[in-house]
Amino acid sequence: MYRFFHTCMKRHKMDAMVLKEFGGIEKKPLQSEQISIPKVGKNEVLLKIEACGVCHTDLHEVEHEITPELPIVPGHEIIGVVEKKGDGVKDHQVGDRLGLAWLHWACGECKYCKQGLDNLCENAEFTGFDVNGGYAEYIKAPARYAFPIPDVFESVNAAPLMCAGIIGYRSLVLSSIKKGGSLGLFGFGASAHIAIQVANYWGCKVYVFTRSENHQKHAWELGAEWVGTSKDSPPKKLDSAITFAPVGEVALDALKKLDKGGTLAINAIYLTDIPAISWNNLYHERKITSVANFTRKDALEFLDIAGKIPIKTTTTPYRLSEANNALIDLKNSNLNGAAVLDLNM
Repeated sequence: MYRFFHTCMKRHKMDAMVLKEFGGIEKKPLQSEQISIPKVGKNEVLLKIEACGVCHTDLHEVEHEITPELPIVPGHEIIGVVEKKGDGVKDHQVGDRLGLAWLHWACGECKYCKQGLDNLCENAEFTGFDVNGGYAEYIKAPARYAFPIPDVFESVNAAPLMCAGIIGYRSLVLSSIKKGGSLGLFGFGASAHIAIQVANYWGCKVYVFTRSENHQKHAWELGAEWVGTSKDSPPKKLDSAITFAPVGEVALDALKKLDKGGTLAINAIYLTDIPAISWNNLYHERKITSVANFTRKDALEFLDIAGKIPIKTTTTPYRLSEANNALIDLKNSNLNGAAVLDLNM
């Protein structure tokens, strides 16, 4: 399906929400500004943005738990339509709907890229962190890291797939969960509510651990086998577990619930320290791994699976100008699923 539209050729500025100084999100530090529409270069595409998801990583940036170079336009769960393409772009055409995610660019030359681990690229650049992101009307990006979106998804519903979905998928892979296995999800926000649908598709039994009553209800609705808090004991040991909360103690709680030979994947770009681990909780070949970014292969595999299931995302839409409010609601767990900036509102 192709989408076409016309933009006034004389227009050089766009609306964007810009972070110029760090501070608590309650201070609403994102400022609405007019900035230049980026010029597309070789092997790049220019997208007119239709939707951008609001991610916990954006919140970590605003609250200075991770440190982008300022000023920066946050946002890396982006769905847009190709308005222009640069020389060398063959796989995408004007009018194509594409998604952009956290990994903006990888060099292709370092030892990690040569192993297919572009998520660990020594020279990587990240969307909304090293380069301006999706809290804006337009964005340019390398065509190689722009991914076709299955037609089954509306843009607002597709936006969370681009980080919450892709990173959740990589977490599932790194957790070593087998089809039909028992999986624990610790925290039940945007990423977990997508991961559970993939796990269900694989025939897994999913046990969800979250304090929020709304999130517990949401987990039941999405087919959880059991729901409790991280301090509760599920009815059986877990083959694999994934933690999404940026709290080290939750990782320790998850480790205690793993069966022998089980793997814990920690999905967090920012995490408080994990308390001391008793050897009894790690013995019997239990494993812990971190999840860092995603590979191009992950994105292509996940979007294919997402379209086949198809994934149903739960979203709360906000106007671009309401980005601060979306981040406040995210921080305070005032929504189920994902917050999304809808640029058609």
